[in-house]
Amino acid sequence: MPSFRTVRHVPFTPRQMFDVVADVERYPEFLPLCEGLLEGERKISEQGTELIATMTVGYKSITEAFTTQVVLDPEASVITVRNLDGPFTHLANEWHFLPSGAGCDVHFSISYAFRSAMLSLIVGAAFDKAVRSYTQAFEARARALYGPHAAA
Repeated sequence: MPSFRTVRHVPFTPRQMFDVVADVERYPEFLPLCEGLLEGERKISEQGTELIATMTVGYKSITEAFTTQVVLDPEASVITVRNLDGPFTHLANEWHFLPSGAGCDVHFSISYAFRSAMLSLIVGAAFDKAVRSYTQAFEARARALYGPHAAA
C-alpha cells in the first residue's frame, strides 16, 4: 500500500496552518488534482468537528470523486481524514501542527490503496506525486493568506 510521511517547518502558527488545512471548500483553488469539493454534513463530536467531504480529482481525461470523513480537532492541532466511498479501498490521512521556533512543524502522513488495479496503473504515479506536494501547496496557500512570514 503506498504511503508517504513528511515534516515541514513553516513560518506560520499551528492555528494558522490548521485553519488553512481545515478550509476544505477552498481546496480546488490551490490543491493539485483537486477539481471540486462539496462539504456535506457537519457535526460536533467528542473527537472535534466532524464533516463529510466529497472531493473530485482529475488527471488527464479521468475524473473520480471520493467521499471522506474529516475530523477537525483544533485543541490537539490535528486533522484526520478517512475514506468513506470512492475509488479507494483505503485512504487515511493525518495532519498534526506543532509549535517550533518562529512557526510550526507540519506533520503530514497519508496511506492509500485504489480499488482498481487499472486505475492504480493509470493515475497512481500522478496521485503519488500530488500528495507528496501537498505540504508545499498548503504552505503556499498560507503565504497567500497571511503573508510570507506571518509568525515572525
